[in-house]
Amino acid sequence: MKKVKVIFFIYQMGAGGAARTMLNILNNMDRTKFMPVLVTLNYNGSYESYIEEDIKFIKLNTKRLRSAVLPLAKVIRREKADIVFSTIPNYNTIAILARIISFTRAKNIVREAAFLGGSFRADMKLRAMGMLYKLTGKVIALSNGVKENIVTRYKVKPEKIRVIYNPVDVDSITAHMETGEIARENKYIFQDNAKVIITAGRLVKDKDHETLISAFAKVNQKMNARLVILGEGELEGKLKQQAAKLHLQDNIHFLGFQQNPYVYFKHADLFVLSSLREGFGHVLTEALATGTPIVSTNCRPGAMEVLDGGKYGILCKTGDADDMAEKITKTLKLDDEKTEEIIDNGIRRANEFHARKIVKEYEETFLNEHRN
Repeated sequence: MKKVKVIFFIYQMGAGGAARTMLNILNNMDRTKFMPVLVTLNYNGSYESYIEEDIKFIKLNTKRLRSAVLPLAKVIRREKADIVFSTIPNYNTIAILARIISFTRAKNIVREAAFLGGSFRADMKLRAMGMLYKLTGKVIALSNGVKENIVTRYKVKPEKIRVIYNPVDVDSITAHMETGEIARENKYIFQDNAKVIITAGRLVKDKDHETLISAFAKVNQKMNARLVILGEGELEGKLKQQAAKLHLQDNIHFLGFQQNPYVYFKHADLFVLSSLREGFGHVLTEALATGTPIVSTNCRPGAMEVLDGGKYGILCKTGDADDMAEKITKTLKLDDEKTEEIIDNGIRRANEFHARKIVKEYEETFLNEHRN
């Protein structure tokens, strides 16, 4: 049987959730049925070293997304692609336009990860995006909440949309936990009796680290605790100022991007997600896989679906430092038996998102579109 050639298009293989999802799909695809090709703009991304060696990797000779249409169209034609898969609205637009002007029989499949819209202007933009999405073979939504949003705001018909959750490479996470080590300069954080709370994500407004720091200040008044923040972003300076203003600069540790965050998760007592909104909440599934108890805001739709309404983690109100502090304190004071129960349930939940299972759903979608 002729292998189906799938071009995966993304801005760069950087440190974000979209790149991590691409990586998990690429590395776990059945090579007897598919020939994956990765295409990015001309940037170096932190996940590039994790790409399997048999995957063809092409960098377009441009760093501007709007300039990528023609070069990508040429790649689609040269590689004789059957499917062009992309994610995130702006990149999906480029992929759709490139496929159209490639004058080939390739089909677009786009993935929508975010819960976007709300204002009149934003909704009009999404409706325009939806008109382009109607030119694709399939739209993949990464949660039921995102699907509902695409139907409501993009005006795409429900039957064109398939919900596929993010793939979690549980085996890789386990290996990274077992073989990885915390950097020598950071080991002291985990070496005494202090309770270690950890979070990971871009330091941007939607992740709401500001509320987390305020909540941590309240927790720190009740117990010996430390907060570890993994990630980079535009708000780093502001958040450090907040920590200093609360006299917590010695208790809050900004450790930047870590190639292996899972070994840090493993040694922490609690993972906290403080986001205002999440399309899925990929980092929650990774935290579950490491066996770390979770407190998360009830941000919709992602966290509510991943944690099944609080079945697999404690939910708190978004933007509410008092409620977050209360839930963090309560979880850290649970006895060993209850904590072990939470960990076991979390690991079982993480396996429901196992990459092998989820990637088969992607493969099925690619094959169906190729045959139609």
